[in-house]
Order: sequence, then C-alpha cells, then structure tokens
Amino acid sequence: MHTRAITIGRNSLSLETGKLAKQADGSVVVRYGDTMVLVTACHASNMREGIDFLPLTVDYREYTYASGRIPGGFFKREGKPTEKEILSSRLIDRPIRPLFPSGWRYETQVIALVLSADTENDSDVLAITGAGAALALSEIPFLKTVVAVRVGLLDGEYVINPTYEQRRRSRLDLVVAGSADAISMVEAGARGTTEAEMMAALEAGHEAIKQIVATIDDLAREAGRPKLPAPKKEHAHDFYREVEEKIRVPLSEAMRVRGKLESYERVDQVFEDLIASLPEGEIERRVEAKQIFKEVQEQVLREEVLEAGQRLDGRAFNEIRPIWSEVGGLPRAHGSAVFTRGETQALVTVTLGTGEDQQKVELVDGETYKRFMLHYNFPPFSVGEVAFLRGPGRREIGHGALAERALLPVIPEEDVFPYTMRVVSDILEANGSTSMATVAGGSLALMDAGVPLEEPVAGVAMGLILDEQSGKFAVLTDIAGAEDHYGDMDFKVAGTKSGITALQMDIKVSGITIEIMRTALEQAREGRLFILDKMAEAIGEPRASISGFAPRIVAIKIPVDRIRDVIGPGGKTIRGIIEKTGVKIDVEDDGRVNVASLDGESAAKAIAMIEELTAVPELHKTYLGKVVRIADFGAFIEILPGMDGLLHVSEIALHRVKDVRDELNEGDQVLVKVINVDPSGKIRLSRKALLQEQQPAEGEATPPQPTERHDRPGGRPYHPGDSKHQVRK
Repeated sequence: MHTRAITIGRNSLSLETGKLAKQADGSVVVRYGDTMVLVTACHASNMREGIDFLPLTVDYREYTYASGRIPGGFFKREGKPTEKEILSSRLIDRPIRPLFPSGWRYETQVIALVLSADTENDSDVLAITGAGAALALSEIPFLKTVVAVRVGLLDGEYVINPTYEQRRRSRLDLVVAGSADAISMVEAGARGTTEAEMMAALEAGHEAIKQIVATIDDLAREAGRPKLPAPKKEHAHDFYREVEEKIRVPLSEAMRVRGKLESYERVDQVFEDLIASLPEGEIERRVEAKQIFKEVQEQVLREEVLEAGQRLDGRAFNEIRPIWSEVGGLPRAHGSAVFTRGETQALVTVTLGTGEDQQKVELVDGETYKRFMLHYNFPPFSVGEVAFLRGPGRREIGHGALAERALLPVIPEEDVFPYTMRVVSDILEANGSTSMATVAGGSLALMDAGVPLEEPVAGVAMGLILDEQSGKFAVLTDIAGAEDHYGDMDFKVAGTKSGITALQMDIKVSGITIEIMRTALEQAREGRLFILDKMAEAIGEPRASISGFAPRIVAIKIPVDRIRDVIGPGGKTIRGIIEKTGVKIDVEDDGRVNVASLDGESAAKAIAMIEELTAVPELHKTYLGKVVRIADFGAFIEILPGMDGLLHVSEIALHRVKDVRDELNEGDQVLVKVINVDPSGKIRLSRKALLQEQQPAEGEATPPQPTERHDRPGGRPYHPGDSKHQVRK
C-alpha cells in the first residue's frame, strides 16, 4: 500500500493505492475530510478495429450507505443514475478525454464510487482527481496528470474546496480541472461575478492543481505500472497526398457555402465522390480515406482562420449571427418565447405552479426541494434527422443543467414570488450553441410569464483555433458548424450586464493558457451585451402581471405557534378548507402560508377562514362570543375559533350577579370586550364595560346611537347596543 497526503484549503487531501480494487489497471482512494471516493481505470486487452473515436466510458455513483442512509421509495436500492451522478460523470469525462493518445482504440472505463460522504465536502472534484490519479498509476498511456479543485469567493477571499455551507454563501461556485501547465476544463455558477474576479479564481485554482499534480506524479513514480506504447495514427504518405489533391479544392468550396444544410450536402457529395473513386474491394483504403477526409476538413478550417484571418462563413472573429426573438406566441402557456440566432432556434416555455409542484431531490448529503427547474429537449428534426424519441440522455441533462445554473441567480426569492417555476426548452433548429439559446429564450419566457427577474440573462459560445507548436490562436464568437466540430475549445459564458452567472469550458487540446482564457472572457462579455440589447427589443422587462391561466398565489404570515390550528388533527382542518374553497394551501415551517387559486374569490374565502383560525385577540376590542362553559365564578366565552376568555361574574352585568346562570346559558352569544391579556395568554373579558358605555348621559332620554360597527368573521354585522336576545335571534 502506498499513500500520499497534501494540505489543500482547510483539509488534508490523501491518496491511497494498493489496498482496494487491486485487479484494476489503476485504482486509488481519494479522501478529503470524511468524504472518500474509490476511482478505478481499466482497459480492454484488444484494440477495437474499424472505429475512429475514443471508446471511453465514465461512470460516477453515489450509494446512500456512504452517508448512513437508506434509499427512499418502494425499492430500497439505487436505480438509474440521478441527475447529480450524470453531471458528475460528465465532469470526470470532459477533462480526461482530450488527454488520451490520438490513436488509442482500446475500450476504456473509469468508475468512481463514493464510499463515504460527510456533510461538508462534495465528492465530485475528488472523483476527477481520483480519475487522474488512477490513469497515472495504470499502464494506459495517459498524456498528462489531470486533477480538479473547487473555488469559492467569500468576503473577497478565494476559498479552495469550500464546504456545502460556504458554497451557499459564496458568490462563485467554480470547478476547474487541469494539468501542471494548463487548464483543461471549467464549470462554474456565479452571482454576477466580473471577468477579473473569474480570472483570479482560475489562477487560484490552478495553483492548487499544480500541488496536487506533483503529489500524484510522485506517487505514480513509486507505485505506478509501466506505460504501454502510445499508438499513433499514420497514413501512407503517397495515399494521403493523393486523397488531399482530390478533395482539397471542392471541399474548401463546400465548407464556405452559407447555410448549414446546403454546406453539409455539398461536403457529403465530395466525400461520396472520393469513396466512389476507390475500388469497392479495397475496404481498408476506403476506411483510411474517410479518416484523411476528416483531417483535411480540419486543416481547411485552421488555415482559413489562422492564415487567411477569416471564418468559413465570412464573419469577423467577434461577429454574432443575426438574432430575432418573439414572446407570448403560445396563448395557454404561462410564458413563452422563441429565440433564434442564425440557424439555432429554441422554443422556451414557462409554467407556474405552487409549492406542491416542487421537485424533491434525494442526495447522499440529504433531501432538498427545487422550486426552479429547467428541462432541455433536443428532438431529431432540429438537425434534419430521423431517430426514436427517447428520454433525456447525458447531453440533454448537461445542457439543461448549464442553462438552469445560468438563470438561477436572477430568480426572485420565494417570499417575493411564491411560485414554483418549470422552464422547458425545445430546440427547433441546431447549428451552434443550443444551451446558450436556451438561456436567452428562458430569460425572455420568464419575463413574459411575469416572473420579476433581477436582470435578463444571455449567453454566448466561444471557440478557439490553436496552433500548439507556434502558440498562435484565434478566439471565435458564436461558433457554428465546423468551428464547433473541429475547433479546439467550446467555451460558454452566460450572464447579465452586471456580470457572469454561468461558465463552462471544454477543450480538445491538452490545455489552454490564462492569456487565452482572458481573451475569451472579454470577447464573450462583448458578445453577451450585444445579445442582451437584441433581447430587449422583444421584451425589456417582466410583465406587470402573470398569465390569466396561471394560479394566483396569495401569501400571508401566521404565528408559528398557530400552524397547528390551521393543520388540525391529522390535517382535518386544512383539508376542510381546501374542500370548501377548492384552493391549494402550502404551509411553511416559518409560518408563511401560500394560498393558490384560479380565481380571487376562492382565495379570499380561504384566507378569511385561515385568519379566523389564527386571529390573535386585541386588547379593548369587542367580540361576539359564544358561551362554551359556565362555572360558579363566571363563564368561558369563545371569542375566536379555539380561543376562550374568562368573563368573571363581576363583569357580567351592571348589577351584582348572584348566579351566573341567571344571566347566561351555554350556547348563548354575547358581546364582550377584551380588558386584559396576560403574558401567559389568558384572556379576561367584560360585558359590563360595554353596558356602561351604553348608559345615557345625564339629561338624555335615550342612549346615543352607536358610531362603530363590529363584524364577527363569518357572522352577521351587529351593534354594541344589541341585546342578548336580539343577538341570539
């Protein structure tokens, strides 16, 4: 067994190998606090023939035993991966995929199992670090050791691997992965972080990464296996030149055609002509010709950008394709928008619901509820293809999570806007970043629904063409087509005019420098501001009211100690209110009550019933009460539902009362005045005080007419001068 430990942030990060999962090609246990992750790396013994891609699979699993819990629901074992597990699998995959040799065609699998989960430290960055360590220890010819850290921003200070509690208070939640010399992956959510703050956070994270990489490399030198020779993709020189001469000119012309479908059709035709020129029996040469064709496509793009200084579609490096938007096109949706940028189009809708519609999320660190959800769909017709409609895959879940993270910082708090919100993005056309179109369309749809966003949010996808040997590079705004497929970077930045709310970067090279990141961030800021101005032409601010088809939610506050009165025994009281009024009622632990209804009359009726149940007696106020019990010393009067006060025998009448029953009977209704409420909540009442007020002044023949009218909730209006018998009648 071999171990290493290094202090990162506030805790020691330890790595252990040689104890668990020893038959894997590489295995390591990463520990930070009491959170532990076992990560393994394995590869098949034989190379897959006839493929031109890296056959890599990454799986991350959180079992509830890690936090001492049993899964909820009927089946008491884990089922399909949760959204957190899918997103964490993607987090691991993205930084390690570019670092395999270009010719590696062995089936490879990386698995991360959370063995222990404390309530402070997230396991996702530990899993990325464990993947880098397991690959470094294995015989797989991995190019560089890659690890990850999380960076927070609290009170102006950058915190490495913040706790869950610190992340809730942080203005930034950044995951950065990289090697000793470059950054390879970034994932971030932020609350209006500036570009300068983001760059400083990336630099702070990279400094910690360098220390961890050095520790893993030291461990690999001691405990690692000898590396296999790295396979290389080689083509016969003469055949390569023959293919290139045939396709260079027509392929360049086809790739310059404006319009995605027409350009793709022309490119396909060039490829078909190439294959047709080769004898049918030469299968291997045809497969090799396909690989050469893709390499020449990439060369055409790079030469056009780095040498000619222009893009294939003629745009400037920082130019965004034409944008148009509209809102309110769907009459029954609570909010809707269509956002179109070039040949990318998203139809985004918003549905408003009540607290009952919140999503329960069960994780190893506990249960939470989501009141804002964003779901992303990518139907095959958006790219002109035919395919089965399935449930969301990893890509759809990842794109939806990015857009949700971008919009979440501007969503109003529940006490300001007590609705559950579901945003659905259906991609209708795709050529470029559909997740960033979802961000812009989601912002427009939310404003159309009347959600009081703090600021609108827009997003833009940046690309990179990099010559690693010379260091020459070009950053491209609003990438599309071949720029996305053959470029070296997919860098998405979303935010408001004030700052960044979400960031995601994936690269296809071994890493990029801080200088490139700084250039990309600044160019993205300019693009984001341009898109926000275009969005304002469709709708500049949230609508003043919500849709007539959305539920109306009225929020009231009741004392916490009166919640039980609204709920009633076994929920009987609240069910009764719902049955009588047809509303939905959500009662929170802090005393906030949300009443939802499609019409204001039902909501008002329910609120009146709740207020009656939770009303607090006011000193010197008159109530029409009911005699519920008689004792020798007085009568107990119910002045509010479930709330009695004592009417002492001395306060019943103007004259001396010998027997309470001579004046009152159980069930009588009587006017009383609150004359005292002691600290323990006991209420003293008086009928005599009201009778004294009705005494005629000296020289008057009749009592004066009352000037104030008192209403008992749910009862008839009455005057203080009414007699007991009049009230009873």
